[in-house]
Amino acid sequence: MNEKLRLDADQIISESIHAVLPDEAVRRALEEFQPRGGKTLLVAVGKAAWQMAKAALDALGHVDGGIVITKYGHVMGELSGVDCYEAGHPVPDENGFRATERTLELVHGLTERDSILFLLSGGGSALFELPLIPQAELQDITGQLLACGADIVEMNTIRKRLSGVKGGRFGLACAPAKVFGIVLSDIVGDPLDMIASGPACADRSTCAEAREIVKKYALRLSPAARGLLDRETPKALDNADIRITGSVRALCAGAAEACARLGYEPILLTDRLCCQAREAGSFLASILRSHANCGKPLAFIAGGETVVRLTGSGLGGRNQELALAAAPGIAGLKNAALFSFGSDGTDGPCDAAGGYVDGDTAAALIAAGVDVHGVLRHNDSYHALEQTGGLIITGPTGTNVNDVAVGLIRA
Repeated sequence: MNEKLRLDADQIISESIHAVLPDEAVRRALEEFQPRGGKTLLVAVGKAAWQMAKAALDALGHVDGGIVITKYGHVMGELSGVDCYEAGHPVPDENGFRATERTLELVHGLTERDSILFLLSGGGSALFELPLIPQAELQDITGQLLACGADIVEMNTIRKRLSGVKGGRFGLACAPAKVFGIVLSDIVGDPLDMIASGPACADRSTCAEAREIVKKYALRLSPAARGLLDRETPKALDNADIRITGSVRALCAGAAEACARLGYEPILLTDRLCCQAREAGSFLASILRSHANCGKPLAFIAGGETVVRLTGSGLGGRNQELALAAAPGIAGLKNAALFSFGSDGTDGPCDAAGGYVDGDTAAALIAAGVDVHGVLRHNDSYHALEQTGGLIITGPTGTNVNDVAVGLIRA
């Protein structure tokens, strides 16, 4: 492993995440929050929910009640006047269902003088859920969507129609109280109605689109679930005011600033990366090989969200798969490295945030008897990267604004 490149990568990762922590962004957004004189309740949902709720409480000083629903291991302490729940992600579970029921009880019976401060971040689609079909079937459909290669917009178009809170239905449940939403976007292009499946946002997707997605991926749905695809979602919400306060663009900007401080010339390739993880890794590796002899330090940055089509039963996530797929393409380059990570600190069903490879990785894997292409077929990038010291492990970060991949060329 190239120790200098790995140290640079770790520094860039740390500074990028710090640049998108929600504290200051939430405080800025709250300058426009105008309670109506009645009760003020706080509801925070998503992987960054605890951090966002803490920032809001620090700014407001007091709320009349509240709930935080976040992923297991993401609650970092007690919050005054707020009940914190941890639940399953990416597959919803009973703890999430109970926490969602408690949230609906909290907002029931409010008046037009009351306000709900709704703090939303990625992961909310799994964490905030009141299923309209049996739990086992919802979990099965979620698993199918995760395995088939559907992108997040396609997944959430289906999820909205099987839920009692998604697709604007939570916003309706809060009426006539005012919902003031602050959103950290984890979806390319920042479509408000798709982030966490838009619980308090009018839905722009259609029943016809949902049926087409089911057909495209040959999803297995019960007659009851298929019937829900034809149940229209709210197309207008008069009581909700939602704004985005952070997105992958800020993550890319943070990465670029960190690269520049280390002496690299940052080049933003895209903040809308959306393709198969393996394809992205191979493509980024080809860019590094093309510029390996340019004579100056460069950093190529690509933010967004790739997808993985499951063809095996190994361990790993999209960022690890992207990185490992790049290893053969930069094999032998002594001045090149590529890493990719999720800003929330988790990548798939494991403890890693992403993966790192450099010009030495492919040879190290061959020496260990590891076939990169076989590993990719089995979706087992975690164990391959573990052997080369290529896992990126940050722990929960307190934010969630999608992923970024960075390719480095040293002079």
